[in-house]
Amino acid sequence: MYYYPSSYVRQYKRSGERSMTVTGVGTVTTTPNVATVQIGIITENKELEQAQQQNAQLTTNVIESMMQLGIPQENIQTQDYTIFPKYDYTDGKQVFQGYQVTHTLLITINNLNQTGIVIDTAVKNGANRISNIQFTFDDMPSLYQEALSRSLQNALSKAQTIATTMSLNLDPTPTRIIELVNEAPVPLQTFAKSEAVSHAETPIEPGQLTITAKVNVQFYYSG
Repeated sequence: MYYYPSSYVRQYKRSGERSMTVTGVGTVTTTPNVATVQIGIITENKELEQAQQQNAQLTTNVIESMMQLGIPQENIQTQDYTIFPKYDYTDGKQVFQGYQVTHTLLITINNLNQTGIVIDTAVKNGANRISNIQFTFDDMPSLYQEALSRSLQNALSKAQTIATTMSLNLDPTPTRIIELVNEAPVPLQTFAKSEAVSHAETPIEPGQLTITAKVNVQFYYSG
């Protein structure tokens, strides 16, 4: 989310004027140029220290393999690290099975052509969970501004249509503009899976992003 709702109000009203409120919607569709993916390294061992050491080594292998692909170190971020004791039930009794250690890395990929290679390389070097692949654009604010402009144009067009249909005289200058809370960009195609297996390069299709802006606009009219 890039902008908070805002409003503009014209503080006067001429005699005999009435008001109408319309909702304007504007959208911009673009091809994403940045991908993020969560890469998880999960290890299990009855000894916590062993599970942690195994996880640390595999995580190091994954990070180094990412950097060898040209992923900058600042694009590799730890997003989560958990230690979870595992139990099973035998004959109604709780039996300790060991510890599960999970280290989740968030990888930002600036070259979308590398997305599949990044996934496969991570798996080959010890990652065993790939999830939440998301696509975005590196200059989302400018795209939202364009969508916002289109939403205002859409609102004015609607008001003019109403006025023409009803034989009214429309004042095209808005008396109130309320920017509605905008939703996060909607990817038309995404990829997400909880477990990955190593095979030929994983095909990843980024699809397109749709950015939407909405406004409520009030106009005065007479007639």
